[in-house]
Amino acid sequence: MGTVVGAVVAASLLSGCAGPQYTYVRDDSGGTYFKVPASWRQIDQKALDKVFIGDTESATAQLTKQSLWTTAFDAYDKPSLLHLLQGSAGADDKPFVLAKVQKLSEVEQNAASLDLLRASPPMPVPLTEEQRKAFEVAGLSGFELLADEMLPITDGVRGVRTVYNYRVENGPVQTFDRTAYLSADGTTASTLLIRCSPACYRQRAAEIDTIVKSFKVKRLINP
Repeated sequence: MGTVVGAVVAASLLSGCAGPQYTYVRDDSGGTYFKVPASWRQIDQKALDKVFIGDTESATAQLTKQSLWTTAFDAYDKPSLLHLLQGSAGADDKPFVLAKVQKLSEVEQNAASLDLLRASPPMPVPLTEEQRKAFEVAGLSGFELLADEMLPITDGVRGVRTVYNYRVENGPVQTFDRTAYLSADGTTASTLLIRCSPACYRQRAAEIDTIVKSFKVKRLINP
């Protein structure tokens, strides 16, 4: 289950009676953290677990849950996990943000790279024509790469930010802003994915950029 820290007291001291401007979020280890506008609503964790873990009562799911942390927030007044992939087509659409922290298997650790971060779910970035065709069969078409940036290495943590368009299951085109980090010891991948319509993304670019730049992974001295 995600850990959410709302700095209510600190914000109140700084801004009088006004409520906090942001909700501050971190994973269970405290190594991955970010912030979202306080008005955004958190998605029910059971709904997320059902999508990313499956039958949460099974033994396999319980093992998966030990290595996977997720949380999501929706800017719509009525939050829905469906908004991860699609919203409305125009500028009245609102952003959705998903964060995922996953412990990598030994095989994944040995293959860890920025390309692994780009190609990992959800909403992977196709690295080859073969992958693109496979994704199209799965309902992801019209891929357009808008930006791809290697982030500065900090304390051994490597990262990449990729912005791209997809048309999901013949619906309207959606813009995805994906930032992913590989921990300094190579054992953990942390991903932040934001979705919005292209018009919404352009209109709310500054707000989205603030969220993305708040997404950090730190080296834990005593994990």
